[in-house]
Parts: sequence; C-alpha cells; structure tokens
Amino acid sequence: MRLQTLLATSAAFALISPAAAIAQTTEAPNVTDTAPPGQATGAAPQTGDQDIIVTARKRSETLLDVPIAASAISGNTLTERGINSVREAAALTPGLNIASDGAGRAFVSIRGVGVTLVQSVQPGVGLFINGIYQPNTSYLNNPLLDVDRIEVLRGPQGTLYGKNTLGGAINVITRQPSNAIEARGNFSYAGPDDSFLASASVAGPIIKDVLQVRIAAGHRQQDGFLRNRLLGTDASPFKTDSLNGTVRFIPTGDVVLTVNGYYDWVKGANTPYARVTGPTDYSRNVQFNTLSRVEFRYRGVNARLETPIDALNSKFTLVGSYDARNSVSPNSDADFGPLDIARAVGTDQLRTKTLETRLDTELGSTLSTLIGLFYSRETTGATDTTRIIPAGITRFTKSATKADTYAAFGTIFWKPTSAWEVALGLRYDHEDRRAAGDVTLAAGALTLPTTFSNAQLKSNQVEPRLSITRHWSDQLMTYASVARGYRGGGFNAPTAPIRQYKGDSAWTYEIGSKYVSPNRVLSLSGNVFYNDYSDYIGLNSIAPATGGGLVTVDLNSGDVESYGAELEGTLRPVTNWSINGSVTYVHARLTDSSPYTLVTGRTLSSDRLTFQPDFTGNIYTDYTIPLGGTDTLTLTGGVVAKGSRLAATLNQTTPTFLKGYALVNAAITYRSGPLEIAAFANNLLQKDYFDAYIEKTTLALAGLPASDLGIIGDRRRIGVRLGFRF
Repeated sequence: MRLQTLLATSAAFALISPAAAIAQTTEAPNVTDTAPPGQATGAAPQTGDQDIIVTARKRSETLLDVPIAASAISGNTLTERGINSVREAAALTPGLNIASDGAGRAFVSIRGVGVTLVQSVQPGVGLFINGIYQPNTSYLNNPLLDVDRIEVLRGPQGTLYGKNTLGGAINVITRQPSNAIEARGNFSYAGPDDSFLASASVAGPIIKDVLQVRIAAGHRQQDGFLRNRLLGTDASPFKTDSLNGTVRFIPTGDVVLTVNGYYDWVKGANTPYARVTGPTDYSRNVQFNTLSRVEFRYRGVNARLETPIDALNSKFTLVGSYDARNSVSPNSDADFGPLDIARAVGTDQLRTKTLETRLDTELGSTLSTLIGLFYSRETTGATDTTRIIPAGITRFTKSATKADTYAAFGTIFWKPTSAWEVALGLRYDHEDRRAAGDVTLAAGALTLPTTFSNAQLKSNQVEPRLSITRHWSDQLMTYASVARGYRGGGFNAPTAPIRQYKGDSAWTYEIGSKYVSPNRVLSLSGNVFYNDYSDYIGLNSIAPATGGGLVTVDLNSGDVESYGAELEGTLRPVTNWSINGSVTYVHARLTDSSPYTLVTGRTLSSDRLTFQPDFTGNIYTDYTIPLGGTDTLTLTGGVVAKGSRLAATLNQTTPTFLKGYALVNAAITYRSGPLEIAAFANNLLQKDYFDAYIEKTTLALAGLPASDLGIIGDRRRIGVRLGFRF
C-alpha cells in the first residue's frame, strides 16, 4: 500500500518438466504416498517422474501422456524439503520465478511472461486452490496446509482453466477425505530466528462410502533475520494461523459433492527494506521509525458437484466459490528511513465469486470434447491516509473496483490412432471492469474539495490452443503446441494521472519430449519454447500525484520476446538412491520500450525484465539406508540456484544487477513405521543474497533522502522436525 502511495517499486535453454499440471479436485490417485517403481518406500516421490498420475487436462493421465510442460511436487516432498509456501516451491519448478518484498506481495512469472509486481495488477500466472481461481498473488506467501501436491503448467492454459493464465497456471491441491481413517502431524523448530511450525490433520468417514470429512489446522511463526535497531525490534517477523475443512458427500456411487472451507490469518512486515550502499551491501538493518506491520485475513468456501449423464456419455461438473481477503496496515513508514517524513495507514478488501460448469463427453473411440462456461465477479475497496509530516499535509484516498468476467471454453481431443493425438481448444473472454475513487487533501484545519476519478475497461478476447502429440513407444513421446494467452488490464490509484492500462497478451510456441526408461530408472522431460509478448504490464514508474508528491503507476511498457529451454528428470542409480532436479534458461528481453518512454518521458537502462533471471536450477539427492523392519535412515542434500537479476530501477543510464546465488540444503531423516524425525539445515553455507531491491533513483525522484533499498534473503537455519501419520 505504501509503494502505491509514494514510491515506485518496481524465463533459453532448459527444459520440460514433467507435465503435471493443474488438477481438479476429483479424487485422483494419491501421488503423495505412492513410491514409484524402484524407489524405497518411506521416501517421498520426487519431481521429474513421468509416471506420476495427474489431471492436467481434467482427466487422469500420467505426465508421460500429457502434451504440456509442467511440474508436480508431492506434499511429502514439500515437507521434506522444508517448503512452506508456493513462493518457496518455485525453487523446484522449471521456468517459475517468484520473489517477494512483504507478507502480502509477490512477484510471479513463468518464462518471463505474466510478471506481476503489485497486487493491484491482475495475476499473469493463474493461481488455483483445488481448481478454484484466486484473483491475487498474495496467497503465494501463505502457508501450505495439508497439501497433496502442487501442479504447475507452463504456457497459456485458458482453454482448460480459469482466466489470466497468460504465462501458465499453479494449482495447489489439498488432501481429500476418503473412507480411510487418518491422522497426520508435522512439527518443526529451527534457529537462530525461532522459526516454529505446527500442523495436523484428521480424516475419515462419518458414514462409510457416503459422508467423509477432513480437518486440518496449522500455526507458523518466525522472527526473521532483519533487525530494526532504531526501534530495537525485529523488522520482518511472520506469523500465520490456518484452518481448513472438507466434506465429501456421495449420495450414490456416481454423484459426488465436495464442500471446502478455509481461514488464514497472516501477520507480517510491510516491505521491510533496509537502506544499502549497493547490490553487494548485505545490510540487515531496517531503519523505519514505525513497526510497519501488515495483517491479512483470508477466508472462503467452495463446492464442487460431479455427476455422470449417461444419455450423453458425459460427466458434468459444477463449481462455485466465494473468497474474501481483508488487509490492514495500521502505521507504515512511507519514506523508508529514520526521519519522520511520511506515514501511511491503509486498508484493503477483495471479494470474489466464481461459477464454472464443464461437460466432458466421449463421442466415440477416437473423439472426445470438454466444454464449459465461466463467470466471476471481483469487488475491491481500499483506503489510504498519507501524512507528509514536514508539510503538514494529509491525503485521504478511497478507491473501489468491480469486475465481471464471462467466458466460454472448449477443447476437442482427436486420437486417429493410438500413437497420435490432436487437441484443439478455444476460449472466449468478455471482461467489464469499473473503478471509482476520490482524493481529499487537508492542510491543518483547511480541507480542499474532494477530487473524484472514475474509469472503465472492457475487453473481448479469443485464446486458441493447438497441440499435436506423437507416442513413439510406451516410453517416449514428443509434442508440439501453439497457444495464445491474455491478461486483463487494470487501474492505478485515484491520485495517479495515468488512471488505467489495458491487458497484455502472449503467443507461445513449444516443442517438447518425455521419456521413461523401461526399468523406470530414468525419467526425463524437456522442451524449447518461444514467447511473443505484447503490451507488457510488468514495469511501473512514478508520476506526480494529486495533491503533491509522487505515486506509483502501472502501465503498458512495450513488447517482450522470450525464448529458452527447460529440462527436468529423475535418476535412480540403485534402488535406494534417487537424484532429481531441473534447469531452466530463459532469455527474456524488451524488444520495444517506446510506449514506456512515450507515457513517462523516461528511458530504461536495460532491456532485462525486473527480477527475472536468465538461469535457474536445482538438484537434490536422497539415499535411503534400511535399518531393519520398517526403520530407515535417509540422507538428503540439495542445491537451488538462481542467476543474476535486474533490480527495480528508474535509472535511465546505469542498470543495477543483483548477483546470482546458490543455496545448499541438507537433512537426515529417521523413519520408523508411522513416525519420522529429521534434522535439517537450510542455506547451510550462509549465502547472502537479495530477495528484492530498489535502486535509489526512485527515492530521489520522490524527493526523499536517496539510498538503494534491499531485502536480504534468509540466513542459515538449523532445526529438527517430527512427523507422524496414522
């Protein structure tokens, strides 16, 4: 909220990851607890395995059969790798890049496409929870609770999934209730910042085969590694409490009704930037003169009805959801420094209602279709009170938006032979967005007349997708695809002279291949891709604000070209030893930034995209030692790496680049029946790196004491974890 008020904040050579992808909440095979052939029982399935069953195309298939570049990460793998949010899981996913500079802010893109820098911009990467569309990126920082798996699809996915899947889609799939009585728990503690996690879930039938329930709860807190010496307190504490419940009702063997509700309470720091002298000054001293805390409350309920229609040889699915987010920032330091220049108080709320219906029909042995309709309504309301203390000026801002989206989508699947498949999809989106806002200025006892600002955006978009698949054998397939994705536009704050910006779009071209060796020792997937990206929204600037000062503005900044490759795989040299990892090269560059210059009057110092590395990769190895009976000892080591990135900068001549880094993680896990105890270390070698960075030109243009701003990543944590499953 502060950065919108005064300042501006600002994916090729690799390849394909196992095409896992966005799944529906129908009960799919539980990939979390099934060890692939040749892997020791007790160790979590690894990413990169093409034998994993997913529902990327709304039907159960192995990754080997799906012509989509994607990744699946099981819930057990998330736990064993110490991953507690989608943002952290991005380190294990080719092409996915997520950074953050606050509890409610995340910057996400896939292959350099769909960049989102602030929550007022619609996500360019679709986020789903159990197949339910989420309209904001703040959830990416939220805790993962009772997760079965995370599935990530790369490239536009509008023909099968919800809106704004310009760059791709992320689906978080929670564990579903069944007839099995089950209890799980996970508890961990790590220092030196007192990082504590506790979560548990219970599940089972109320009436066998008819009514099943699952309830999960979790608590997480940590002090963080940033310190405010001015106030003598921690600068980036984080605390969450979560509750999730699911009821599954099966009145007959073919009709299933699933209802889920959730509540998340998140407390954290509001953009805790430290003043630094350059991109190698890893200072952790935040000099705010307020605590700058922020609090979020998320809650929602959704329902899914699935039933066959035998007369049409079809399966009918109806999904409805209501999601709410409230946030408050009670007292923020808007000048990022020790001087008491600007203070801000802000509130924000978002309400989303969605309704989707699908019909999956078998028309014969070689032809099937999936068609559907989608509707969503989003409403937002925000207030901001900013005090410029030396001038004695207070600015009161109110804003509200309402957005209605209607869509129709469909895909035809044609399999002329067992070796060939052609899938042709089309999506039509109509979006109507309206914004209203007002600004009131007060200087002492004098209040100036209120300024009103309204805006409207409408768009009609068609998004096709075509894929052709060739299965050369049961172990090898290749595919080629072309698709167009679109993201809707949005509005800047009422104080901004640039009130609105239009949506952006991308054409994606991709060729990929997947392979599983006959003995399942080796599993590989890879692809090469090219993206032609128009009307890029991923940059922002600053402009004179109503009543004085400056305000952040988002805008269409030009065109982007990105190309590259991804590779992901798993190798099991012996039964108890697995090696898995991925590597991505993305050359994403601005090819035309003249629209940015035309609107702002400024030029860019680099054609790189903010916070987008050219290279990312990870590799993990797990070796399980049998100890007799059900007892095992697993040794785990891994490295996650990210290349150099462009910092957020308004400097017109000299770009600022953040150094690349590699983090080493390790764990030792003892399992005995349903119990496991682990000792772990994250960032074992104490590597310094920046999560986010703003070059000093931004502050200088705002008339504030100029300094670079940076948020340093977490230091080494060493801890223990206790888990159980009964």
